[in-house]
Amino acid sequence: MVNIVLYISAFLLAYFGVEIFRRWSLKRNLFDIPNERSSHTEPTPRGGGLMIDLVCLALFLIYCLVFQVDIFWTYFAGALVVALISWLDDLFSVPVVWRFLCHSLAAILVIWGLGFWDQAYIPFGGTVYLGAIGQVITFFWIVWMINAYNFMDGIDGIAGAQAFTAGIGWLVVGILLGVENTGLYGGLIAAASLGFLLHNWQPAKIFMGDVGSAFLGYTFAVLPLMALKESKDQSVFFPIIGVSLVLLFVFDSMITLVKRIARLEKVWHAHREHIYQRLVISGFSHKRVSGIYTILSIIILIILVFWVQNHHPLRDFLFLIIFFLLICLLIFSYSRKRLT
Repeated sequence: MVNIVLYISAFLLAYFGVEIFRRWSLKRNLFDIPNERSSHTEPTPRGGGLMIDLVCLALFLIYCLVFQVDIFWTYFAGALVVALISWLDDLFSVPVVWRFLCHSLAAILVIWGLGFWDQAYIPFGGTVYLGAIGQVITFFWIVWMINAYNFMDGIDGIAGAQAFTAGIGWLVVGILLGVENTGLYGGLIAAASLGFLLHNWQPAKIFMGDVGSAFLGYTFAVLPLMALKESKDQSVFFPIIGVSLVLLFVFDSMITLVKRIARLEKVWHAHREHIYQRLVISGFSHKRVSGIYTILSIIILIILVFWVQNHHPLRDFLFLIIFFLLICLLIFSYSRKRLT
């Protein structure tokens, strides 16, 4: 019952908080002005993701204090660092080097407080023992996800919908694998993201901004470590679970990164090369593209739940279905003719 009250509170606080923030932004002319790389054409308030940050952090902290749950202080500290530098970037455009330093600080805080991936299960490969190199992998995973999620927040609804499905995924995983506190936080993220999404679905009345997307990327990168800290029983599976729940964003951003590196481009510069951007350029609406990503994310979530519950030796073949879906998405995006 307490969990349900928290989820409803998260949804309502985020929904009404975003509306209040939107009106405040309109009075102060805090707009995202479209340019040649933008996927929108009208100046629109941004930074609404700040409400997701505040609602999730505040409610989870209250829950931990009231029910005497171990508080992951280094996660909270890192979240504040990421949210602050991202909020400043929304307002003033902070140089990339300062953003990277703050993201690195957040990653170091997490590794110091929550540990790192010293072992991970790889489908068809079994358990891989990483040792000290796991610290490096964990560091780059956190920094990468902060930026990848930010890169993927380029059209109406896509980032909020991914946060909703991934949050629901962690809620279900928390129940199935006995990491209830991590699962509860996933539920809070899902509820708050849904409250924001009602304002951000095409046509968006407000954008998430870096303050929201960077926070979500950071949080989804850290959730496997929070689960690892909460329960050692299934610890080897949390990395693959964490990656799978945001797999579309990981896949899209990785494909784009490799392609741009091969062309010797500055990967931190804005562009329109992502799979979702190619679909929009080909004539699909934001609503349709975000819907495609959401449906695929739900399918991946369902497959992952079957995988978590099934202990058959051949269960890893379920990941071949996910791989097939990703390849189909990639081929489909390149089969579409660009209209602009």
